[in-house]
Amino acid sequence: MKDWLLRLIPAIFRGNRPVVHAIRLTGVVGSVSPLRPGLSMHAVEATLKRAFSRKGLAAVAIQVNSPGGSAVQSALIHARIRVLAEKHNTPVLVFCEDVAASGGYWIACSGDEIYADASSIVGSIGVIAAGFGFVDAIARLGIERRVHTAGENKSILDPFQPEKPEDVARLLAIQGDVHDEFKTLVRTRRAGKLKGDESELFSGAFWSGRKALELGLIDGLGHMHEVLARRFGEKLDIRLIEKPQGWGLRRLGFSSAEAVLGRLAAALEERAMWSRFGL
Repeated sequence: MKDWLLRLIPAIFRGNRPVVHAIRLTGVVGSVSPLRPGLSMHAVEATLKRAFSRKGLAAVAIQVNSPGGSAVQSALIHARIRVLAEKHNTPVLVFCEDVAASGGYWIACSGDEIYADASSIVGSIGVIAAGFGFVDAIARLGIERRVHTAGENKSILDPFQPEKPEDVARLLAIQGDVHDEFKTLVRTRRAGKLKGDESELFSGAFWSGRKALELGLIDGLGHMHEVLARRFGEKLDIRLIEKPQGWGLRRLGFSSAEAVLGRLAAALEERAMWSRFGL
């Protein structure tokens, strides 16, 4: 029977032909802008539910391609995948594409097994905050900065004011807490598999897929179709579960000019994150 015809037949009537649902999680983690949403729990919830909804699945395959972003959204997506996998007793296989770094790797750890291309970028288990200081610039322009707050720490890390050691210490403490959560998750999900020294693994460094395999960050090298075919046989039925189509920008009340400017700003921000990994 032709594959296209077989897909019209409900899975329950296909005999022993294994069925795998596949989804793609691509982009910066978090809301890049209202006009250019990234990977967030809100954005992927419906797709995840659909992916795990069918009974008798051989597995759910998740293709991850993300340079990271919001730690909270990474944690939420990871946790939701694990809840659904355990609820439906369905194995999860993750396949890293160009990049599964920082928050992207956090999400990848939701897999029972993780695979990557030999040239994929994997890792970056760390936390970063970056910005600019404009104190001297506004002084040269004769601009006076006026800030009035109720709460002595409300203007912490204001880029137009001199950096304060106590503000930096506060930020580093928060980053340390988030980093500890990330490290705990990796230790738990990769228990018994990590081979590198933790001072290196959790330094924020990133590696090729081949090196990531040596360090125990992934389970093997390979692409989704070939790995699934080896696991479940050549007659495997892989179904891509895509995000439901949403409303257009005009229905959300954005004009064409606003849409263009919003997308441009978001694209520049997103481009900066990808460029950290040479992409």
